[in-house]
Amino acid sequence: MARKKDRGHRRSAHAPDDLVRSPTSTPKLERVDDFRWRLPADSGRGMRVDGMVYGTSELVEASLEEGALAQVANVAHLPGIVGCSMAMPDIHFGYGFPIGGVAGMRTDGGVVSPGGVGYDINCGVRLLTTSIDLADVRDKADALLSECFRSVPSGVGEDGFVSLTDKRFEDVCRQGSRWAVRNGHGIPEDVERTEGGGCIPGADPEAVSERARKRAMNQLGSLGAGNHFLEIQVVDEIHDEDAARAMGIHEPGQVTVMIHCGSRGFGHQVCDDYIALMQNAVRKYSIVLPDRQLGCAPVQSPEGQRYLQAMACAANYAWANRQVIMHQVRGAFERVFGASAESLGLRLVYDVAHNIAKIETHEVDGRPTELCVHRKGATRAFPPGHPEVPECYREVGQPVIVPGDMGTASYLLAGTETAYRETFGSTCHGAGRLLSRSAARKLRSGGEVIEALAARNILVRAGSTPGVAEEQPDAYKDVDMVVATVVGAGLSTKVARMRPLAVMKG
Repeated sequence: MARKKDRGHRRSAHAPDDLVRSPTSTPKLERVDDFRWRLPADSGRGMRVDGMVYGTSELVEASLEEGALAQVANVAHLPGIVGCSMAMPDIHFGYGFPIGGVAGMRTDGGVVSPGGVGYDINCGVRLLTTSIDLADVRDKADALLSECFRSVPSGVGEDGFVSLTDKRFEDVCRQGSRWAVRNGHGIPEDVERTEGGGCIPGADPEAVSERARKRAMNQLGSLGAGNHFLEIQVVDEIHDEDAARAMGIHEPGQVTVMIHCGSRGFGHQVCDDYIALMQNAVRKYSIVLPDRQLGCAPVQSPEGQRYLQAMACAANYAWANRQVIMHQVRGAFERVFGASAESLGLRLVYDVAHNIAKIETHEVDGRPTELCVHRKGATRAFPPGHPEVPECYREVGQPVIVPGDMGTASYLLAGTETAYRETFGSTCHGAGRLLSRSAARKLRSGGEVIEALAARNILVRAGSTPGVAEEQPDAYKDVDMVVATVVGAGLSTKVARMRPLAVMKG
């Protein structure tokens, strides 16, 4: 059933050997329906709940790694987990948790795990609409891409547009998007259209190491590298006219802009610091794990609270980062078109996080229960009427932004009541990797990828051609199939589909 790639029990350093179970074979998947597959709990292995994998037969049988499936089973061992250990259709192998993994832990008796958030804390996506038509941008696409490339620093280790003092750094950590807007990088409406107002409360800069702090000081307003991108797109299909209109999408041919990035080296360092701390916590609280990479601590413990405070700092930094980048993009459009961002209709649709842990209340066994919901490579998909959905979208549901790859498409979806009941209001976050970066580089060079995309009228500007090779379309799953899964399972509804015109990579 699963593609064999036995990496599911790779172990990290510093873990207490006496608290790591010997791995056994992964239970077999049982088909529930066309889009759901159950991984039955095996008490002999220590699984506390079932696993649930979302995917079509083709996705599960052709592209589900055995190691990633083992990780779904491993997460089901964690203390306090409720519901199921879930995997979205873009699942692939990650650190501890699979990427595409969702798990809800009771705050009373459950744990928080940095591996359930990932290294790029609050990696996320924001989508802007414009009033510009494809015909108006076609002869300006190259100039527009060049101006964005000049305006938004990108690449490994590159400094950002904004330098921080200690005081400004701490303000960013506590305020997130609001800090950026208050300092001239946007408008109040942007904050209203960002998940959680672009800020997790309870952030404490004192929970951040000096090394992490140093890595944050010069990277605000930068895109980074890897799978991060800035993409100028055009709407090519509208699936729900009412929801699309509410979200600012009016007709095919409308130009949009998508930004995908996270907390840069700051979030990476926070994760690294707390992975080491959690290994000690595992021994202190006698938590038995099937994999060292699931290092964790009770949510209410000093270690768990400290991690959540530091994670909130990195998450808020990421929201401020995307806000500053968006402000720079608006400036690039203004310079190329010789008009104001307001007159060009550059409005934020929404910004969603997809590497984060949040304290939320969900119904468990018929009772409202406070949970620490881990979403690693998964997006919130809250339903119509939910109080955390911005008022302008409350009738249609929370916007969900699902990027594809440089050569295919991206989607705007909406959250549903089914998702809220079944997955703690979660859905997929993208296409999901199919090939490792090294395998992708062997397939074709970055130069060949750029030429092939140019032949399809897709411009690419990148600081690294090997980086383009790693992110080529063939390295990813079919985003149409991934989206068809979450729609078929009722976790999201389709609103609109966009295709790329010009792509900026680090």
